[in-house]
Order: sequence, then structure tokens, then C-alpha cells
Amino acid sequence: MPHNIVFSEKALELQAKAREIAEKHVRPLAAKYDKAQEYNYEAARAVAEAGLFKVFVPEEYGGYGAGVLALAMVTEELAKADSGFGVAFAVNALGSFPIILGGTEEQKKRWLPSIANGDKFVAFCLSEKFAGSDAGGLSVTAELDGDEYVIRGEKKWTTNGGVADIYSVFCVTDPTSKSRRISAIEKGTPGFSVKKVEDKMGIRCVPVVETHFDNVRVPKDNLVGGRPGMGFKHAMMTLDCARPGVAAQAVGAAQGALDLAVVYSNRRRQFGKPISSFQMVQKMLADMAMRTEASRWLVYASAAAIDAGDKNVTKGAAMAKCFATDTAMEVATDAVQVFGGYGFMEDYPIAKCFRDAKILQIYEGTNQVQRMVIARNLIKEAEQLSHLEAYIPHEEQCSYEGDKVFTGQD
Repeated sequence: MPHNIVFSEKALELQAKAREIAEKHVRPLAAKYDKAQEYNYEAARAVAEAGLFKVFVPEEYGGYGAGVLALAMVTEELAKADSGFGVAFAVNALGSFPIILGGTEEQKKRWLPSIANGDKFVAFCLSEKFAGSDAGGLSVTAELDGDEYVIRGEKKWTTNGGVADIYSVFCVTDPTSKSRRISAIEKGTPGFSVKKVEDKMGIRCVPVVETHFDNVRVPKDNLVGGRPGMGFKHAMMTLDCARPGVAAQAVGAAQGALDLAVVYSNRRRQFGKPISSFQMVQKMLADMAMRTEASRWLVYASAAAIDAGDKNVTKGAAMAKCFATDTAMEVATDAVQVFGGYGFMEDYPIAKCFRDAKILQIYEGTNQVQRMVIARNLIKEAEQLSHLEAYIPHEEQCSYEGDKVFTGQD
């Protein structure tokens, strides 16, 4: 990952706009939309008017081309005010990345300008009932029939479903070889419908639904990239680019919970003094702050590596996603503890922070899977450490006597 993270003037400008919108349109309405389980269109319109959806779209298609680092900075600010709305914003980038990374020139010109303007929202349809972490186990099929593909099956956990106008749908085009492709489907296409709307623990202001495909006929021109068998590759590339965004949601969620805990600990008095003066509370706050700050810079570094065009960004993206989302859950848990009994009550915002944080460890690749990804990359990189072989004795050079180990170097 890069040693020098450069924050462009554009990124800092967009971050400041996001912070302003978060405090004006997101935070004041967070509890309302959480309870109602409704989408915060007011905040989404403000985001669009401020040009924040342009952050991840290349300039030639109406965006700013500001990069993944700028996207992370904007997402963090929105998630700090409401982790759920941070998801609602960032999922548009997730759904757009297959088009940005793998789409044809015609497809990019057709869809990306309206996404950049906030005129159309996007969703990402990968997971199924029996294919979550196993992205290779898809069962939704796309069968070629003349100049159209006929899509059949259903997708699970479609975030932004119902709100979105464009859906990036991963399908199996050849069941014998599990060849996969991505099709862009627009709202209103005959046979395409949103079914079950999930009743979620957290991130309740953004819908998560089942999307059903009942003989949905899609023009061949909607097959992203126009080449067979590229779907899985594009899915993995998309997740590498999107995971710093999930990690940024987590940094925002952690910072938001920490800020509330600090304010509350200064106000709450016990034994005649604010609880922030108690050493055990101070330790909790200090640990929360350290983990949050460490997460932030791991996220920035992984995002900057993607912007710099590093060849292997998978490990960094997985590390950022795993560490930051674990941190968000830990910080939210400790923040509830700082609030004490009040933290368990829905009257206080910290309960929502706790509920929202859990999903971050699960979606876009569980943290157990992220650890596997990190470890596998470390093992692949072992050749770079071959010079250390000389310092590790072979087993035949070691002899054992009781609890002592002797080597030929002793």
C-alpha cells in the first residue's frame, strides 16, 4: 500500500460538503427513518444537488473521477451521522462499479451520467439464498434467445431494492461451466419484481429485498462488457474497489458512536462527578479512539492504493474491511456500555449505532472470509521472504530433551 496518501483539493471539498449535508439532512432525520423503515429521500436529494454521486463516476461520463479515496471520505462523513444512510449512499457505487470497470463505452455513456446526477439509483444483485460468501455457487440463469437473454431465478439481500432504477445482476449463462455474466436491468422491465422486504435489525432506512426474475427478457446490449465468462472476474474487481467503501462506512459508524459516548460521559454524573473522570471510562474511550483512528488510516491507505493503480489491492481492501468493521462493532458495544442502562433504550441514539454496526461485519464478504483472503495473499507473498529461510533451522537440525529445544546453532 502507498506510503504517501495524497488528499486532492476535490476530495477535501467533497468531504466538507458531505459533512454539511450529514449534519443538516441526515442526522436530524436518522431516528425518524429508522423507526419508519423508510428511505431518506430528502438527504438523497441533497447529496445529488451537492454533486456527491459524481465522486465515483469518471469525468468523461459526467462525474468528478475523484477516486476511491474521495468516495471513502464522503461515505465516512455520511455514515458518521447515520450508518444506515452511509449504506444507502455507498451502495450506488457498488452497483455502478461493474459498469465502470467492465462496461462497454456505449453502456457507460447510457447509464453513468444519470447515476452521477443522482437521477437514477443503483443496486447490486449478487447474493442468493444458497450463494452468499460462495459467489461461485449462483443459480440465477440467463439463457440466450435470439437477441435477448431470458433471466430466471431470484436474488437475496438486494440493498437499495425497490429504490434503485438500475440493477447489476450476476447470472449464470452456461450451467455446465458456471460461466457468469452481469446484466443491467432497469426498473419496470416485465417479469422483474421486488418481493419480500426484509425486516432488519439495523440500517433500517435503506431497503434490503428479494429481487425476482420471472422470464425477464434483456437485450444482449445490456450484458455488461459484451464478453462471455467475465462476470466472476468483474464481481471480484468490484468488491475489491467497494470494500474500502464498506470500511469507510465502519469508520464513520465508529466515529459517530465514539462522539456520542464522549459527549454523554462528560454530561452523565455519578458520585458527584462526570463519569468521564473515571479511569475505567477513560480507558474505554481511549481504546475506542485508537481503534477508530487506526481503522481510518488503513481505509485511506487501501483506497489510495486502488487510485494509484496498484496491481494487487485485494489484501489491502480485505484488511481495511475486516479491521474497520470489527472496530465499528467493538466501539458501538463499548459506547453502549458507557451509556449504561440508557444505552439499552431506543430513546437514545447509541442503540441504533449498535444495531447498525453488526451488518458491517457480514455483508460484502464476511470477516471470516476476509481473514481467509488476507492469509492466502500472505502465503502467496512468502517468496518475498525467502531470505529469512537461513534463520529458521530445519527439523532435522533440532533435537529435543525434556522441555528444551537444541538446534545446530546452540
